[in-house]
Amino acid sequence: MRKLIISIFVLLLAVPAWAIQPQTEDQKTLYALGADLAKRLSVFNLSAEEYEFVKQGMTDAAAGNKLEAEPEGYQQNINKLFQTRLQAAAQKQKDLAKPYLENAAKEKDAQKMASGLIYQQIKAGTGAQPKASDIVKVHYIGTLIDGKEFDSSVKRGQPAEFPLGQVIPCWTEGVGKMKVGGKAKLVCPSDIAYGDQGRTPIIPGGATLVFEVELLDVKQPPAAAPETKKPTAPKKKSKK
Repeated sequence: MRKLIISIFVLLLAVPAWAIQPQTEDQKTLYALGADLAKRLSVFNLSAEEYEFVKQGMTDAAAGNKLEAEPEGYQQNINKLFQTRLQAAAQKQKDLAKPYLENAAKEKDAQKMASGLIYQQIKAGTGAQPKASDIVKVHYIGTLIDGKEFDSSVKRGQPAEFPLGQVIPCWTEGVGKMKVGGKAKLVCPSDIAYGDQGRTPIIPGGATLVFEVELLDVKQPPAAAPETKKPTAPKKKSKK
């Protein structure tokens, strides 16, 4: 499978961009595979020169040529490079988010919590207020600070339902401040969202996330089934 992916990627790199215009569903699937691989490599933030070495390694592997550096022997180096570039990319995202967070905290009715969450009520609810142990039903739209949408239950046309205590800390705290029927904006710094790892390639490491959430319902978790008491084994009679 790895060789197949490498071969496809090499073919995509070898042919001029103007020569490839995917028409069929199979061609579009291959095109999407190439785009996905490129997005996964983006975390390395490769320079033009570095990218050429990556392309050469893939070309040699796909062609069955003798490799200048075996992946198995360089796995530790690859992991170290990944972590170094990941941390640098995460820090860049955090630096970019600082002005946004400062401005968001100054908006009307915005509250900045000790955790870093910026909570802004859009519409007050009148129903129940959830606890972390409750199950909540919500509609939401999630965006990055540049406005790019990465997730939306509204677009799917299906509300999300989940235990409030089992999501990112920003949601547990933010939705926990809402009441059914209410709507709020949650600005979530990376520390209380997906951290330095992010959810690549959709959410970069270190990214601040912005959610518009509408709380539709609150349910108590189903009661745990009572434990069946095991019968006590009869004691042996003591010898007299």
